[in-house]
Parts: sequence; structure tokens; C-alpha cells
Amino acid sequence: MAVGVLLEWRFKPDAVDQAPAVVSRVLTTTRAFDGCIRVDVLIDDNDPTRWLLVELWESLEHDAAYRTFRAGPGKATEIPPLLAAPPVLTRYAVADV
Repeated sequence: MAVGVLLEWRFKPDAVDQAPAVVSRVLTTTRAFDGCIRVDVLIDDNDPTRWLLVELWESLEHDAAYRTFRAGPGKATEIPPLLAAPPVLTRYAVADV
């Protein structure tokens, strides 16, 4: 069953200009990861420091493998210094309704 993930990033105001290039580099790996169906980036119209990544994975196992990769050898070390707060991740089962 497919899994949807929302990942919210709040960037430091002085990092907003750097964020697109850094995020683009990081998402190249994410989008190529086994089981990744899609990743969209939404930026708050009223607050450009607030970004929401909408991810769709083939299964919970694919998402779990990706999270393990990012926690270990694939750690995206460029992102944390740009953030004003810890990221917030929420996982959803994709319903077939």
C-alpha cells in the first residue's frame, strides 16, 4: 500500500535564498531512491521560510528504507544548518476510496 509523507521545514530567514539550490540537490537523490513515486515542494505564500514536502512512496518499507538511508550514509548535512526548527514528519496511509 502506498504511503504519503508530509515533511515540514522552517528555514531561517537568512537561509531562504540558499534553500532552493540545496533542496534541489538533496531531492535529486530522494526522487531517484527506490520506491519514491513523487516529491512535491510547497512554499507558503505568506511565509517563504515555511516549506512542505509532499512525498509519495510505493510502500511503508520503501519509505522506511529511505529514512534509514537519510539517517545514515545518505544524511543530508546541508539542510540542518539552514533550519530554524527541527523538521516535522507525518506519515499517512494512502486510502483507496
